[in-house]
Amino acid sequence: MSTSQKTSADEPVQQTPDEPAVSLRSRLAGSNTAWTGLVLVVLCALFSALRPDAFLTLFNVQNLLVQAAPLLMLAVGMTFVIITSGIDLSVGSVLVFAGVVSAMTMEALSGGDATAAGWGVIAIGLVAALVGGAAWGLLNGLLVAVARVPALIVTLGSFGAALGAAQLLTNGIDVRTVPATLRTTLGTGTSFGVVPNLVILAAIITLLAMWLLHTTAFGRYTYAIGSNSEAARRSGIKVTRHLIAVYTLTGVLAGLAGFMSLAYFGTTTISGHSNDNLNSIAAVVLGGTSLFGGIGTILGSVIGVFIPAVLDAGFVMAGVRPFWQPIAVGAVLVAAVYLDQRRRRARNNR
Repeated sequence: MSTSQKTSADEPVQQTPDEPAVSLRSRLAGSNTAWTGLVLVVLCALFSALRPDAFLTLFNVQNLLVQAAPLLMLAVGMTFVIITSGIDLSVGSVLVFAGVVSAMTMEALSGGDATAAGWGVIAIGLVAALVGGAAWGLLNGLLVAVARVPALIVTLGSFGAALGAAQLLTNGIDVRTVPATLRTTLGTGTSFGVVPNLVILAAIITLLAMWLLHTTAFGRYTYAIGSNSEAARRSGIKVTRHLIAVYTLTGVLAGLAGFMSLAYFGTTTISGHSNDNLNSIAAVVLGGTSLFGGIGTILGSVIGVFIPAVLDAGFVMAGVRPFWQPIAVGAVLVAAVYLDQRRRRARNNR
């Protein structure tokens, strides 16, 4: 027996030198974020091998980052909601509604054609998008937290209602007179020569969300409610008010995503976000946030966002029909939830 280990009942067993490394390996093996990062690296390597002349080019990387930026805003908001043990199926429709409200507001302030509108009109359009998203988020929060209607039912209803409202406002026809200044600066503009401005905006908002979730009382209350809402209530946390705030925050971020999409595409793209709900939920769950609440990180969601984005871009370059993308994302999502359930059962059986 090694002299560094003791068998006496009154003396602790000293840790052998290789035990910290074993502990680190076990933590990494059980980390959803680490596994998601590995999956992302494998996908990038696979598509790079299939199309080495196209996948890792500067243009494609920029395009990938820009297209992922609005989805990242949806995923950041969804992270907060799912950590509380909730769900929001309406974010894609809220994105569309916010974009429509923003575009129509800028048109109304510009006499019907906002193409030549300046920054004053653009700023009002941004406020309109954020308020439009916040209104749906507040409605969802009130119905979930106050009326006690299950979040699945509430947000499924607002999913259809928000999309229907956008179609009613536009008669189903996209608004196309978006300010040229907005498109050339935020939509397609770059900073430092290569970094798209949309990506910079998304990165700033994501860092603020990390700070909010991981270093403030708001974040601690979010985790506490997701772990055990009744215990959180008894400890003095105003659960109802906090849930309303979380759903409203998710709506605001969906509104921002709608404005970003409007800036990039130059149109409202009413029918172009049918998979955003699935992709945002998949990104969050793949990133390690548990659908059962109480567990999750913004960093994991950031990594998870790029899996649907890489699949989408990679399938196009590899000549695979785009209809396979939601099938692949759905399969990966089910696998992630299955693994999460296994880990939960393993923890509960210890």
